[in-house]
Amino acid sequence: MFLVPFFEREFREVLLMEVIVVKTQEEGALAAFEIFKRAHGEGAKVFGLATGSSPIGLYELLRNSDLDFSDRISVNLDEYVGLAPTDEHSYAYFMNEYLFNAKPFKHSYLPDGIAKDVDAEVERYERVLQENPVDLQLLGIGSNGHIGFNEPGTPFTQRTHKVHLTESTIEANKRFFEKEEDVPRYAYSMGLQSIMDAKEIVLIAFGPKKVHAIKGLVEGPITEEVPASILQKHPKVTVICDEAAAALLTK
Repeated sequence: MFLVPFFEREFREVLLMEVIVVKTQEEGALAAFEIFKRAHGEGAKVFGLATGSSPIGLYELLRNSDLDFSDRISVNLDEYVGLAPTDEHSYAYFMNEYLFNAKPFKHSYLPDGIAKDVDAEVERYERVLQENPVDLQLLGIGSNGHIGFNEPGTPFTQRTHKVHLTESTIEANKRFFEKEEDVPRYAYSMGLQSIMDAKEIVLIAFGPKKVHAIKGLVEGPITEEVPASILQKHPKVTVICDEAAAALLTK
């Protein structure tokens, strides 16, 4: 079992899924960092990365570490449709600010938010993923159980696609924008099958708003109404969450 000796925490095993419950977000970031460090040391070449508030602590630790990613590849989960990489609300901008400017990768791939041909962009990005199989995929989780931008009802067999965001996702993301109407209504996202192709997955979740999503992910039925529940079928998943997010877990 994976151990980080720097702090006290609780382990729960569900099928092949390891759940690490931490006291603080800082402890969660450290646990995720240790997984990245171990994967890097084992020769992982392709890292799947995520955005949002959950991975910020991890990215700070990566920035300040001596890990060298200059010969590694990154692929990101998603990008808003209609936002250029220079837009401060785009995920490309986020990744540059929080990680890439300090820790450049050999290649960093994201969907192109301003691609003129949607179908061609979906095909291009899925081809990127096929040509660069992910060794370690980082995920967050939405309050409705989405991973990437795969909203409830997304088929488990879905690969890269353009997504119409739900109102709950728009509501959750409006804090990153000046006005709710500024939040894009569409995004490109790795599909659930694209995510499941990763050799290893680590998912981070903090706070009481994630409590039902974590319950569904870890202990709920495997259903497309909780997209993250498909991770119960993955052979190597670690869930890192704080006590608030884990409050409904019974095992």
